Amino acid sequence: MTDTTHTAAVRVDPGELADWASAALRASGVPDTDARLVADSLVQTSLWGIDTHGIARLPHYLGRLEAGSTRARPTLQLTRTAAGTATLEGDHGLGIVICERAMREAVTLASESGVGVVGCRHSTHCGALGLYGRQAVRAGMIGFAFTHADAIVAPHGGSRAFLGTNPICIAVPNAHGQAVCLDMATSAIPFNRVINARRDGGSLPDNVAVDSSGQPTTDAHAAAALRPMGEHKGYALAFLIDVLCGPLNGMPFGPHIPAMYGDIDARRNLGSLMIALDPECFGGGSELSRTVAAMAAEARSQPAVDPDGEVLVPGDPEYRCEHERRGQGIPVQPGLADEMADWARRLGVDLPGSLGTSVPSD
Repeated sequence: MTDTTHTAAVRVDPGELADWASAALRASGVPDTDARLVADSLVQTSLWGIDTHGIARLPHYLGRLEAGSTRARPTLQLTRTAAGTATLEGDHGLGIVICERAMREAVTLASESGVGVVGCRHSTHCGALGLYGRQAVRAGMIGFAFTHADAIVAPHGGSRAFLGTNPICIAVPNAHGQAVCLDMATSAIPFNRVINARRDGGSLPDNVAVDSSGQPTTDAHAAAALRPMGEHKGYALAFLIDVLCGPLNGMPFGPHIPAMYGDIDARRNLGSLMIALDPECFGGGSELSRTVAAMAAEARSQPAVDPDGEVLVPGDPEYRCEHERRGQGIPVQPGLADEMADWARRLGVDLPGSLGTSVPSD
């Protein structure tokens, strides 16, 4: 038996991590192409430093596949509803598979009509929305992506959870670099940060969560609801994103969505909205990527308040983190390493070499 016990984060090669994740998904019944898509998407997210939505979420996906609330081999049904719109029935498959397919169709529609809007039904957790915004940019489009989640955020002025973390992504092409990309939750922090803190023994920042009595807390285990980002502004955004993802697609909203970390046998019934916009259909479209590059360069040249600081543009922190982690590896915390070892044992899949080269046994 290989020792897989670690007391500190272990750096794991991104390629090895993706290979392990793909093998674990295949062992759970996911087709090869879908397994590789999900594995690469989660590892890419971890490379960006978005550890709340990266490889740390794979054990949860594997648990739902095992329970049957997520289908390993869904039957996706795409229906075009107008010149630039479509709906995608996800059949309770992996959300990353569903949303990638939806954005692919949105890009196709935009290439035909200038804009493509695809609503997803009966989906599951789809990871970081930046995956889909950047997917559109790679096809020369502007990408918008929205999704929602079960109730974990208190409304502005409220003390109990009502809406999800309901994120938004907007990504635009940049002639001199990677996409300028906004990908953010409408809550003060993503709820998966709470889950990671519970697993790894960390605490939460001040003023981002409340306990069951509505009082502020930094204790991840006591956190009963998050606060909205920017108070009433984050709450209003979350409310309307829920409408676009849930009711617009015939799916439930907020308190009526089965909890991600609640009954693992219950299907999530999530919705998402993917939009691609062809910049060539607008007056500045032919110069947009060059103008964005110039705008980004000018923004970065602005004086910083902190003498040692600097001004960045959306996406810069993720790309810097990716550069560092491609060279140094992705940090895997002890709690996640333990979960990976457990799934490796259950599925008969070898762990990445940094964590143990053979399948652990009792």
